[in-house]
Amino acid sequence: MPDGAIARLDGVSLAFGERIVLRNCNLPIAEGAITCIVGLSGAGKSTILRLLDGLAKPDSGHAYVRDRDICHMPETELNTVRRSISLSFQFAALLDSLTLGDNVSLPLRENTNMSEGEIRKTVTEALDAVGLSSSYDNLPAELSGGMLKRAGFARAIVTRPDLVLYDEPTTGLDPISVHLITQMIMRLRERSNGTAVVTSHDLPSIYMMADYMAMLFEGAIIAYGPCADVRKSQNPIVQQFLAGSDVGPIPV
Repeated sequence: MPDGAIARLDGVSLAFGERIVLRNCNLPIAEGAITCIVGLSGAGKSTILRLLDGLAKPDSGHAYVRDRDICHMPETELNTVRRSISLSFQFAALLDSLTLGDNVSLPLRENTNMSEGEIRKTVTEALDAVGLSSSYDNLPAELSGGMLKRAGFARAIVTRPDLVLYDEPTTGLDPISVHLITQMIMRLRERSNGTAVVTSHDLPSIYMMADYMAMLFEGAIIAYGPCADVRKSQNPIVQQFLAGSDVGPIPV
């Protein structure tokens, strides 16, 4: 376990009806690092991000942000904690009727008392950080898939959060765009001196950016540690997953 954890799941279990998603799940999020969560499709990786952001509640166990239990606090207090966390959705989730600048400015308008001039300056800086400074007045329909991903990143970092959660940021992109997005996540973390959690299936991308790596399988974290250590894990489930093999204990 890393010395400093900005957030963590502690014995979390969660089910949706008959389907058990997490079972006594434990996961620390190292401060100032990029933690990548891998696992089979539908394993519950996105659910972990929602728990860390307080958007989902466990059936049992706890989710902590800076040692504060966000599962059992009033909504007003939780909203204050959320201001230090941003979630970048898998499909950007931009509002089609708003320009890119207006989409990115939404968190500032909702959570700050900034003037219009201050908002414009801050949004422009966020867009510049993701290479979209010239697209301030464009509508989402005018952007490519990779640009939409980057626009979602800009909205996620515009409030300068301590913790950014990226849900499948490279899904559906070509290899060049995947490389650009991966490099961008690394640069944004360095730029903000913050922390990032990334869920992904793209192993080359993960190997490039991950400081820590966690594998989720059947509701539990079965491997966790520095990326290089997890890659050398002797757990046959981890070995099969990382090799992309149809031979092993994972049913196919």
